[in-house]
Amino acid sequence: MAAIRVAFNSLNLLASTSSSCSCHSVFTKLRFRPIWGVFLTIAPLSSRTPNRMAHSIARATLGLTQANKIDAQKISFTAKEIDLVQWKGDILAVGVTEKDMAKDENSKFKNSILQKLDLQLGGLLSEASSEEDFTGKSGQSTVLRFPGIGSKRVGLIGLGSTSSPTLTYRSLGEAVAAVAKSARASNVAIALASSEGISAESKLSTASAIATGTVLGTFDDTRFKSESKQSALKSVDIIGLGSGPQIEKKLKYTADVCSGIIFGKQLVNAPANVLTPAEASRIASEHSDVLSAKILDVEQCKELKMGSYLAVAEASANPAHFIHLCYKPSNGEIKKKIALVGKGLTFDSGGYNIKTGAGCSIELMKFDMGGSAAVLGAAKALGQIKPSGVEVHFIVAACENMISGTGMRPGDVVTASNGKTIEVNNTDAEGRLTLADALVYACNQGVEKIVDLATLTGACVVALGPSIAGVFTPSDDLAKEVIGASEISGEKLWRMPMEDSYWDSMKSGVADMVNTGGRQGGAITAALFLKQFVDEKVQWMHIDMAGPVWNDKKKNATGFGISTLVEWVLKNSS
Repeated sequence: MAAIRVAFNSLNLLASTSSSCSCHSVFTKLRFRPIWGVFLTIAPLSSRTPNRMAHSIARATLGLTQANKIDAQKISFTAKEIDLVQWKGDILAVGVTEKDMAKDENSKFKNSILQKLDLQLGGLLSEASSEEDFTGKSGQSTVLRFPGIGSKRVGLIGLGSTSSPTLTYRSLGEAVAAVAKSARASNVAIALASSEGISAESKLSTASAIATGTVLGTFDDTRFKSESKQSALKSVDIIGLGSGPQIEKKLKYTADVCSGIIFGKQLVNAPANVLTPAEASRIASEHSDVLSAKILDVEQCKELKMGSYLAVAEASANPAHFIHLCYKPSNGEIKKKIALVGKGLTFDSGGYNIKTGAGCSIELMKFDMGGSAAVLGAAKALGQIKPSGVEVHFIVAACENMISGTGMRPGDVVTASNGKTIEVNNTDAEGRLTLADALVYACNQGVEKIVDLATLTGACVVALGPSIAGVFTPSDDLAKEVIGASEISGEKLWRMPMEDSYWDSMKSGVADMVNTGGRQGGAITAALFLKQFVDEKVQWMHIDMAGPVWNDKKKNATGFGISTLVEWVLKNSS
């Protein structure tokens, strides 16, 4: 019997401090409540420069808003091999396909598991499914209450055609979580009507997907609500997919990844008046013996000649903070060095090219740090998984894009840390300016591969819609690696062209380049811009995740990119 105990809770965000202090004084002890049963603590780190007296003005967060402290919720996952009809608890949920719902001439189930369950329930399950026209299509569900038997409720959850197993089984977990919330259930069991044909390896990934969906479906980010109700769910039994050490290990891995996803969702959901660049910089390391952290202040960034990044941050009262975390295995040979770079605009007003008009989504520009949330979420997960043989650098150039008399103007020329000059023809194309210096910095760490993630262009959303991220890379090998990882994680990526002829629209009369081309092919020209700041010897990929970073229907962050990054890093580990 395999069991994993899970706890998750809110990220504790403190009031921000406006400061340009050295990295030593940026770090104070910050404790995060347990996510998946692990405490995240940021310990003070020694500075590489002498400690300076910080001329800072501590201020209360705008609006006097602070995140509520929510008591940790714990869910225990157990994998079992038992007869469904013998299970006792609040809800027994069975995932069914349209094929599973086939009936004979007497309107009885042909599927052996549903047949046995229906017999136990006196035929009421087949009768109810017929009356409600439940056919097992994706999105369908029917839940019946049966007082006096082992399971208080029995539910059938439609799986559809299962064309994408990971997404299908994750949706099953989410549906069960929704039913459990509604019924205030504390314990549930989840099974498949047809599991006998699934391979041993597929059973592990199926159990993982179900657990992921259940946890993420249970999680509600209520930190900024005056009243909130927590799910009563305490335990989940996954039946019929095996038991023992292998599935226990898989469920532990799932717990670690989900903790990173929840962490990333909380970062994106946090409003810009709470999650400032200084606050983001505090989120540094999970365990001091696993992740090292270096936070560069404005003066240190100037020393590295990061003119492109600092120009974006110049107008804000909240100074820039450049975040560099590093994971190194505690022992064994390091065979690969890779970097994850995330766009970290904690708010984007557009600058002097201010976002205006319908569809500009300025009120949602807290999510313009979705790339950095993916990187930091992956750092959290990988710090718990501790892969061998791979060194990983997590890099975020955190800042705000605001408006002031000191701010960057259209027509200004800025100089990146590799010496290339950029004419700023649009201050709302700021993310690529911050990434330019972040990519140069990443290359200087001696890495072999870089993946950057950014909510970079509306053009990519127009091209691919809200659910698919665009992938840009000159490397076929890297494309194969990352897209392969996304197929395991269930996140949707689509490779886009790197059309070199489009670079003509990025030429400047006074500098090496402009920061944005015309409206046509905007996602492509943005990727071509970033390419100018990557060493030719380094394999590099850009992921434009402007679409899938946010769920408009749920009005919530998705945590996109984290599970794919973790899978990709593990593929690069020994």
